[in-house]
Amino acid sequence: MKAFLLQNIKGIALTFLLGILIFFIAPIIGLMNAVMMGLIVGIILGNVIPIPKSFGSGISFSSSRILEFSIVLLAFSINISDISKLGWKSFLIVILIILFVLLATLYLSKKLKCPDSTGILVGFGTAICGSAAVAAIAPSVSKNKDDTGIALAVVNLMGGIGMVALPFLLKFLPVSDIQSGIIIGGSLHSVGNVAGAGFGMEKVIGETALTIKLARVAMLSPAVIFFTYLVNRKDNKSWKESLKLPLYLWAFVLVTLFSSFVKLPD
Repeated sequence: MKAFLLQNIKGIALTFLLGILIFFIAPIIGLMNAVMMGLIVGIILGNVIPIPKSFGSGISFSSSRILEFSIVLLAFSINISDISKLGWKSFLIVILIILFVLLATLYLSKKLKCPDSTGILVGFGTAICGSAAVAAIAPSVSKNKDDTGIALAVVNLMGGIGMVALPFLLKFLPVSDIQSGIIIGGSLHSVGNVAGAGFGMEKVIGETALTIKLARVAMLSPAVIFFTYLVNRKDNKSWKESLKLPLYLWAFVLVTLFSSFVKLPD
């Protein structure tokens, strides 16, 4: 433990302090969410200021293990009973949207000749839940951390644009509040994007959009299995290998079940 701290404490402290600072500054500035601002600040610092090698191990640990822990915490926001209120028709729509985006991702990433795994990661993040989905699938389909960083930046940028543009467009379309909520919850990336767009229009739109969104988040683990198989099948890997989920995704499933059946204090 002592050796681990000596090796990683500098990088962990740097990323922690930077994250806390951006977490409080982003809402004040209001131009973008904290994730997008953190990515931009990180890119600027990494290219302008020479960071000593002694920070590298801790920064790498923060961008992998701590990020995995955050995915597990995301599961506390999912409640199966709330999702069940959608009804089978709405839930079927969610599944069909996810399936369509995943298949379109494979086709377009090849057709447009996306470099390495960037297109794959962007598509999966778009289908499920933005940054967390990119981080969840990255170890299975990408060996290049640069691809992950680019995908996170693209997903958050497009999510931010969509949060502003989609409510504006929906006002001109002949759709009901429930339908608007389904469209927002079924298309925007992060939970923050969905909440901002939905509740910025009407309360009922926001509530419907969040429920749809959390149904997409709940599909994270099965989507990782399915998509990992689709991506790696060309390497002659068996479907059984796709079932070998990382430990943090099994924890995600267990926390989802726990928070759904055990009432936690407010």
